[in-house]
Amino acid sequence: MTDFVPRSLLFVPATRPDMVAKVERVHPDAVVLDWEDAVAPSEKEGARATAAETLSASRPGADAVLIRINAPDTPWHDDDVTALAELVTAGHVDGVLLPKYEHVAQLTALRDALEPGTVIVAGLESGLGVADARELLAAGPESAYFGAEDYIADIGGRRTAAGLEVLYARSQVALAASLTGVASLDQVVTAVKDDDAFRADARQGLELGYRGKICLHPSQVTLAHEVFTPTDEEIAHAEKVLEAGESGVGLVDGQMVDAVHLTLARAVLARAGRPA
Repeated sequence: MTDFVPRSLLFVPATRPDMVAKVERVHPDAVVLDWEDAVAPSEKEGARATAAETLSASRPGADAVLIRINAPDTPWHDDDVTALAELVTAGHVDGVLLPKYEHVAQLTALRDALEPGTVIVAGLESGLGVADARELLAAGPESAYFGAEDYIADIGGRRTAAGLEVLYARSQVALAASLTGVASLDQVVTAVKDDDAFRADARQGLELGYRGKICLHPSQVTLAHEVFTPTDEEIAHAEKVLEAGESGVGLVDGQMVDAVHLTLARAVLARAGRPA
């Protein structure tokens, strides 16, 4: 699995096999069995065992299956990596989320512990991680996500509904991902029952350059696919723009066409999985 650009990344507690079984109802692009934030310290060892049992029985209904391990500076990290490597070797897991990524050596060590081709999604969710985002992503994770909640807690800020307090960091991660050729996944929306809030936040993420979004609830998967999948109208317009560029026509639907518009059109078709 070389190209990993999920529109939706659905988190499920690894201690809840009943929730894992329900993933197929919404079929996210990727499901993440969480060994980190969703698991209490006293349940970390049990979460590994439960995940192994669940995944050995059947594969969740998602295009890709990943595990979020605990951060490198925690007492559970090394055992997580060992257990993860076994699941990857057995073919039960496609990749891993590395939370609170701050040093290239952390990614290198994780890569060395896993089989070649294992997808690594790096979490930029601290002040240091965001500040050094370009260098960290240049080391080559397949994807990266921006963790707004942990980031704002790390720098001593306060989370608001408007989100201006994380706009700089959110943009920094998207920019670094673009410069290094890494797919970027946008922040969570914790108001899991507010569809309008999720749509608005996802659209803003799309406009900032993100390719997909972290989902905390199954209902958010459908919304993420709605926002990050180009519509038929957008695809048709992009094709017209490219045709105009090839023929030297300067106008499409009354608007000028130049090199920037050609780049944007190719991006739309890429998100749609179509050749430009």
